Amino acid sequence: MPTPPPVLCLASASPRRRALLAQIGVAHIARGADIDETAHPGETPRDYVARVAATKARAIRRADASLPVLGADTIVVVDGALFGKPAGRAQGLAMLTSLSGRSHEVLSAVALADARGVAIAVSASAVRFRTLTVEECQDYWESGEPHDKAGAYAIQGLAAAFIESLDGSYSGVMGLPLFETAALLRAAGVPYGRPLPS
Repeated sequence: MPTPPPVLCLASASPRRRALLAQIGVAHIARGADIDETAHPGETPRDYVARVAATKARAIRRADASLPVLGADTIVVVDGALFGKPAGRAQGLAMLTSLSGRSHEVLSAVALADARGVAIAVSASAVRFRTLTVEECQDYWESGEPHDKAGAYAIQGLAAAFIESLDGSYSGVMGLPLFETAALLRAAGVPYGRPLPS
């Protein structure tokens, strides 16, 4: 099967987001967006994640308007605090300790920039962790998996053993909510849903 030409540019270097787009049959290219992701004073978590996703999409679209551009951002929210990617071991272990034995919210935004402007959708999911021991947190950190993940865990990886329940979007917790993504693509006339060559 020949590789179809790309119909979308993904404003992300994340291999997980690329795999999720391929899963729903979107032929695409990927370009990482280097933007300032600092939260604004008084900004709600939902407004923050939507703004960052839209800023990524706009940045890549300004550089190259030949394709629609999809931006995405995912954060973990605990007691109103935003958990992005941990800066190091101490922060990563603190995040895992905060998630242990309780529920948290995962917000994942997608933004599609094309000739009409930018359309945004946000997915909200509730994830509950079982209680983790100090040793489990340390061993998980040493595995390397949580180092570049929002909230210091990957639902699709070793951390699946920590998750007691999920109410929401599995793909959204991974980093790209496919239901919302497909809705944006459909509204923009971007084709999807056809198998891609592996």
